[in-house]
Formats: sequence, C-alpha cells, structure tokens
Amino acid sequence: METITLPYWMFILLVVFAAIMVLDRILLPSMRWYLKRRVNRVIEEINTRLDIEIRPFQFTRRQALIDQLVFDEKVIDAIKVYADEKKMPHAIAQAKAHKYAAEIIPAFNAYIYFRIGYWLAKKMARLVYRVRVGFYDRDKISKSDSNASVVFVMNHRSNMDYVLVSFLVAEKTTLSYAVGEWARIWPLQTLIKSMGAFFVRRNSGNALYRKVLERYVNMSTRAGVCQAVFLEGGLTRDGALREPRLGFLDYMLRDYHPHNDRDIVFIPVGINYDRVIEDRSLIRRLDKNAKKRSGWFILKTTVAFIAKNAALSRKNRWRRFGYASVNFGEPVSAKEYCEANQIDFSSLDKEDRFVWVESLAGAIMKNITRVVPVVPNALMSEVLLKNRRVWRSELELKAECCERISQLQKAGAPIDISSSAVESVLGSAMDILIGRGLVEEKNNLFRMKESELDIINYYANSIVHWRDTPVTN
Repeated sequence: METITLPYWMFILLVVFAAIMVLDRILLPSMRWYLKRRVNRVIEEINTRLDIEIRPFQFTRRQALIDQLVFDEKVIDAIKVYADEKKMPHAIAQAKAHKYAAEIIPAFNAYIYFRIGYWLAKKMARLVYRVRVGFYDRDKISKSDSNASVVFVMNHRSNMDYVLVSFLVAEKTTLSYAVGEWARIWPLQTLIKSMGAFFVRRNSGNALYRKVLERYVNMSTRAGVCQAVFLEGGLTRDGALREPRLGFLDYMLRDYHPHNDRDIVFIPVGINYDRVIEDRSLIRRLDKNAKKRSGWFILKTTVAFIAKNAALSRKNRWRRFGYASVNFGEPVSAKEYCEANQIDFSSLDKEDRFVWVESLAGAIMKNITRVVPVVPNALMSEVLLKNRRVWRSELELKAECCERISQLQKAGAPIDISSSAVESVLGSAMDILIGRGLVEEKNNLFRMKESELDIINYYANSIVHWRDTPVTN
C-alpha cells in the first residue's frame, strides 16, 4: 500500500471543489425544495381568504415575462423605429429594450409580500399613526367581479401612501405599484420588486422606454393583476388635489375591447393625514429659488428624525402625528363606462381616445375628492387660516371647528368624528400644531404664525374642494 503525498494547496483546492459539489448537488436543491414548499403553502392559505386571487401572471418566471415583453409585436416595431432614428444597429436597440424590460418587470414573491412586507407595512403604519378606515365595511372589493382587473386609484399625499394602502387591502388582494426612482437603491429595490412593484422613470422622453412601459402595463392589466395608481402622477406639493395625469389610464385602455376583454374596475381611494412626514420638503419644492439639499443633509436629517421619534412612547408619537385615514369610494367599471357611452377604446384614434380617457379620469377623480377624509388637523388649519390675524381662545377655535363639522356633514363630506369625542380629537389636533411651532400663544389666546402660512395652507388645502360646496338638506 503506497502513500500519496499532496501539496497543501492541492488538498485545500480538492476540499473546496468537493464542498461546492455537495452544496450544488445536495444542499441547494434541498433548500430550494424546502422554500418552494413553504411558498406554496403560503399561497394556498392566502388564496382561500383573498377576494381576488393572485393571478398566474404573477407566478410566471421573470425571464419569461421579460422575453414576452421584448418580443411583443408593438415593442418590436418601436425597436425598429428607434434604431432608425438613432442610426444604430437593431441589436443594440433591442438590448436597450431588454434593459428597460428588466428594469420595469417585478419579481413578485408571495412569501415576502405576505410574511414580511405585510408585517412591516402594518407595524410601520400603526407605529406612527392612528389608522382609520372608512366605507371599507361595504365590501366593495368583495362585490367586484373576481375575474376583473381591479385598479385602486388614489390621491397622493405622502410616500406612506404605499405602506398604508398595501396593508389595508392585504386581506382582500395583492397590489402592484408603480414606484419612482427613489426606490431604486440597494437593498430597497430588491424588497420592493419582490412585493410586486415596478419601477417607472418619471417624465421620460425616451419613446422606446415609454413603449416598453406601456406594453407592460397593458400586459399586466389584461392578465388581471391588481394594481394601484396615483392618478395625480406625483405627490401634491401645496396640499390640494392635482389635475389627473392620463398616461397610465391610457396604457390600460388603448387596446381595451369591452365586449371581449375582462372588465377593468377602478376603485377610488381617498387618503389624508393629520401630519405628512415630508410636508416641509414638498412645500420647499414650490420655491424655484430654493437650493437643492445635499445627500448628506438628507441622510443626517432622516437619521435624526427616526432617532428622535423612536425614543418617544407610542402615545406621544400618536400625539405628534395624529390620524392617518383612508376611505374607499364607489367603483367605476370600464366596461359599463364603454357601454353607457357606446365607445370602444381600441377602435378610437389617439385624439378621440384621449378625450374619453380624460372624461373617465375626471369621473374617477371626482369620486376620489368625495372620499378624501376630513381629518382634525385639516379642520383646525382651515379655522386658523380664517382667523389668521385674530387672536382666539382654544374654546372659540374648537367651537368654529364644530360648526364647520356640522356644515361638512350636511354637505355629505366624509368626516367621522363622533360628538362625544370631538373635543378631545380637536384638542389633539391643536396640540400637534402647537408642538410643531405653527401656532403662537399669548395670554391663553392663539393664532397661526404668519411665517408658517405655507404649512398651514398645505393642510387646509386637503379639504379645499369642500370650501364652496353648497350644503344639502
């Protein structure tokens, strides 16, 4: 029997190769089988209680969806046009389309969505706000056609909107969001893509990119994927509702055949907060002369804000941030809209189609304005603005708020403040404004600080659409 002597480096190399083979052939397949089994259990459990089941499209391999999108007939035509315009080889233009598709298409994972994302969203929302939901008990989602493509159409006040609505509808369905460039940072982008969100380059003038995005939105809508869309196109900066942007609605409807395709049901969602975390940053964007904040300043401010609020008790956080309220409005059916107006979006030219898309967007936006919650801070801000140069006692301010509540209730505004709790609720709203230094005090009398006009106006503007509404009997 002979002894074979090996150098240490060769022995270590053989051990490493053996470990890799064991990992690749035994451990990794076992791990994949175990994880897949757990994911399938989650899916089976969740689909039994969801009103709208997770669509097969969402479980399709991501690479297959990318290939399907890149080789879509209309994308291929767009690639040819783009290559001719830019005088580049067809293969390079196709590679760009493939890059855009890979950037846009999510990597939905049901386990991450329901076991991690839902838990994080719920904890985060309830950690900061007192969450209130209105009109939800009418089961509007449950009564919608289970085969329809459901689209939640919302006003956009804060980046917390994503978190708030996701956890509120998690018992009903999954949501696919369009998110901006802010989410494309590691490791956040991996988590967001796993939760079914897709990235969108805002205001991109690239025709090829817009065509790839259009075909993905159309493809997912036709597959019945439940989506969430901010009809205003971006965050409100002055607090008031913005004019609707038509791009996403047009993407969903331009090839829509009401007689053959599944229905598209738009559910209006109104969101409002006693305090929007990024309010001052949004207002600052209105000032064209304001200097851009450095990345270091943003990071430093964010960390300080999180640390300061993490040190507060839950009760004190609620006092500082108050209520976050969500209302769900009356659904609007695309099929019924087409039948009522005797139109077929797929047969209209661009000009005529946009006229009807704009009309539909206006109807949805009107439904959204009707369900934007009237929160205590908005009421108090409105009253303070009205008395901006007059000193008032807290009792007088509350009395004016109560009178305004009565007017709004008669006008049919979505306000949910009981008579027994109104004094404490308005007192908390006043505490938020005083605590933020937006109100000045003298001899137990109060008025808004003139230097804080923009921020007070921001909150009052959230219900400005009710300002001139006539009171109904």
